Amino acid sequence: MSETGIPSEPGMESLLLRVVPGIAEQWKGSTPEEIAQIEQIAGRPLPPFYRWFLSRMGQSMGPLSSSTLDFSVQRILDCYAEGLVEPDPRFLLIAYESDEMMPLHLFYDFSAPARGDALVTKRDAQGGELYDMFETLREKLARGVLFSYRVSVMPQRCSGILEGDDPDFLSRLDPVMSGFGFTQPVTTGRICRLYERPDAVMLCNGAPRAGVGNRVAFTLGGGNAETLRRILGVVSTESSLNVLVRKWQPELP
Repeated sequence: MSETGIPSEPGMESLLLRVVPGIAEQWKGSTPEEIAQIEQIAGRPLPPFYRWFLSRMGQSMGPLSSSTLDFSVQRILDCYAEGLVEPDPRFLLIAYESDEMMPLHLFYDFSAPARGDALVTKRDAQGGELYDMFETLREKLARGVLFSYRVSVMPQRCSGILEGDDPDFLSRLDPVMSGFGFTQPVTTGRICRLYERPDAVMLCNGAPRAGVGNRVAFTLGGGNAETLRRILGVVSTESSLNVLVRKWQPELP
């Protein structure tokens, strides 16, 4: 906890400052008064990660801003003030989706807290079916940053499925990837792993509460297909996980 009462997030801050050009000059945090207003609507203490997020990016996410998804405190407060969303002890609106073709907004689901954060789900403003995304906002943001600023610009990428024989099968990847020179920039849970090294990045994530406890999607980026095949070969042989590659970008000859 910092002197200002805002929780620290050294892993996330380090990742953003290292990977996203110019973010330190462009992000803008919320005021303590705005954070207090959000907390009053939530009717409970905000997750520590969300307090950190608002303190850094509550007014502007800078280069991370989306054309349709608005995480700003002012938009959240306006949605509640205008009655678009009603206060709910379980759900808190954290991002407003302006795309009229798919107007599903992001909410915290406080019934599923995790690691100083909470589950992120999508739903209509007034309720309805839930479309769970990540166990935490931390994982959603970190995964998005690594994909946008590292994986998507790499010369060769592939994606597919990893399968194991128990719900915690991804934990077997950690020593394998560490031994292969990868680090984990932020803390993740049972169904998410984010690995990076200078020449390659691997992102693994599954949908919370989906009922598929032994399967996650992966995306891997690197300099060439040979490097990616070598990484996947090590994953398959040393972790005993089943690796299914479904797509190469660009396609291999």
